[in-house]
Amino acid sequence: MNEQDKILLLNLVRKTIDSSFKRKEPDINDVLHLKKERGVFVTLHKLDQLRGCIGFPEPIMPLYKAVIEATKGAAFNDSRFPVVSPDELRDIKIEISVLTKPELIKVDKPIDYYKNIYIGLDGLIIRTTTNSGLLLPQVASENNFTVNQFLNALCQKANLSFTAWQNLNNQIFKFQAEIFSE
Repeated sequence: MNEQDKILLLNLVRKTIDSSFKRKEPDINDVLHLKKERGVFVTLHKLDQLRGCIGFPEPIMPLYKAVIEATKGAAFNDSRFPVVSPDELRDIKIEISVLTKPELIKVDKPIDYYKNIYIGLDGLIIRTTTNSGLLLPQVASENNFTVNQFLNALCQKANLSFTAWQNLNNQIFKFQAEIFSE
């Protein structure tokens, strides 16, 4: 993505939150050209603390629309946090992660994951018959995780045992992200 498009998307997040307070839809005329379907996550921080993070791992809608929907989710529907208030908006910092399509990691034995996952580059998704979880690439870097710690944290995020990644019936996908923020 070019720098102008990144700025437009960051502005779209702020406009979406502000418009939602007014029960309106944001003006999207300047982002309509960003219609390629992409996975995306919108992360909100307040005073360097996570304030909301919601997104779509799969490319299921045009990027501009995915950003709008992820923004609404992060600001108003992340069950870990109360809804963002109008007074907070000025203190919110925005981060957007535009994802590549998730790719199944095929291994013969669990230890093979160690040579197929790159800390700082790959984000991970685990899918079982009943649960799923996702961690963005920056989570491993920010926490100085090893691959093993990243896999354990992924399982924890999905409400699975720390070692569920070792069960080859559970699918693990990786993806990369272009990350930009205010």
